[in-house]
Amino acid sequence: MSTTIRIDDDLYRRAKATAARRGTTVGQLIEDALRMALRPHPVSTQFEVPELPVFGGSGTMPGVDLADPRTLREAMGEGAAGRARD
Repeated sequence: MSTTIRIDDDLYRRAKATAARRGTTVGQLIEDALRMALRPHPVSTQFEVPELPVFGGSGTMPGVDLADPRTLREAMGEGAAGRARD
């Protein structure tokens, strides 16, 4: 099949040079690139969750609510300096 596409001049020059080095045509180079781009990629619905290190203790520090960024900042010593980022 024959078709016309618009390609950036610099990109075309690079494709032409690459095709010449590989001993192929620009058309074949583009076909190969399209085949790779359109190849189905297997999507894994399962992933392995790494085990997180545990350093003892019994949970969060007293007064720290993980759902409240303000208490986290205060526990990390940032205090009011980080409040403007909420």
